[in-house]
Amino acid sequence: MTTIGSVLDVDGMRREIADLGEQVAVPDLWDDQVNAQRVTGRLSLLQGTLDRFVSLESRLEDLGVMVELAAEEGDAEAAAETEKELSKLIKQVEQLEVRTLLSGEYDAREAIISIRSGAGGVDAADFAEMLMRMYTRWAERNNYQVEVYDTSYAEEAGLKSATFAIHAPYAYGTLSVEAGTHRLVRISPFDNQGRRQTSFAAVEVVPVLEQTDQVDIPDEEIRVDVYRSSGPGGQSVNTTDSAVRLTHIPTGIVVSCQNEKSQLQNKASAMVILKAKLLALKKAEEKAHLDELRGDVQASWGDQMRNYVLNPYQMVKELRTEYESGNPQAVLDGEIDPFLEAGIRWRVGADAQL
Repeated sequence: MTTIGSVLDVDGMRREIADLGEQVAVPDLWDDQVNAQRVTGRLSLLQGTLDRFVSLESRLEDLGVMVELAAEEGDAEAAAETEKELSKLIKQVEQLEVRTLLSGEYDAREAIISIRSGAGGVDAADFAEMLMRMYTRWAERNNYQVEVYDTSYAEEAGLKSATFAIHAPYAYGTLSVEAGTHRLVRISPFDNQGRRQTSFAAVEVVPVLEQTDQVDIPDEEIRVDVYRSSGPGGQSVNTTDSAVRLTHIPTGIVVSCQNEKSQLQNKASAMVILKAKLLALKKAEEKAHLDELRGDVQASWGDQMRNYVLNPYQMVKELRTEYESGNPQAVLDGEIDPFLEAGIRWRVGADAQL
């Protein structure tokens, strides 16, 4: 906790919170909506982190008192309770410690996740849907809001692709370690002969941009197509040309959105995704150039970062960190925090070696 407090600069946080509080109190704050969103967003983020730190610090002090009383009175039951509280506290302190490791330029942002099925046919499409459920269940466990932008359903089962946002502070920094190729091995439920099938799905994670981020896209570089939404929907979703597809001509990046009934709303949401992907592409090109200078260029497809094995044994294993779980169902139900924490620590260690 002492180290975490030093990294967070708690006194500095308190000063910044006081300053932002004064800015929020100014009557004409919302005359400049971009600045108002920046100020209120930063204030909410800092206050939440500070409250979490202070709460853990208080619990740690209370635990010390409980330990002393249990020792003085020789109360075995109270001593057992302090052990349980200590275990809970250690886990929560470790989680806060991981948060302090998220110091990248965009780590504090919300996240946009895109999943697409890869090799493996209908099993891959089903796996893509399983992954989407895994991330949405993780968000639900943490009371984070999920906003689905687009889903493209496969013909037989599952998803060809899906794009959705997770609205939470540090969602991008936390989930960015999930980007890469995921591999599933199981007895295929779609194979009449009950054979084992290997399938792949790709996960992309990009940060949600703020209005102050500069990603200018000339109109002539975008092709706009409108079409009717597909799949499940409301009464008028499939009867009007409300869905929007944007193609960025120079890069070939295509994004689509069909979650709203209004064509204008869908276009605005699609533009948010497109700008985020262009920013991610720029960052990837910069990293690729550095990797080329280091002689460390690696292909991503087929070079999976995590295996989900349901047959002949039960295991989920991260290939980069070597962290593994013997309960794939729990992982696919959203219990991915240990993988996220291990991935963040691994990334920090890898960056330190560069």
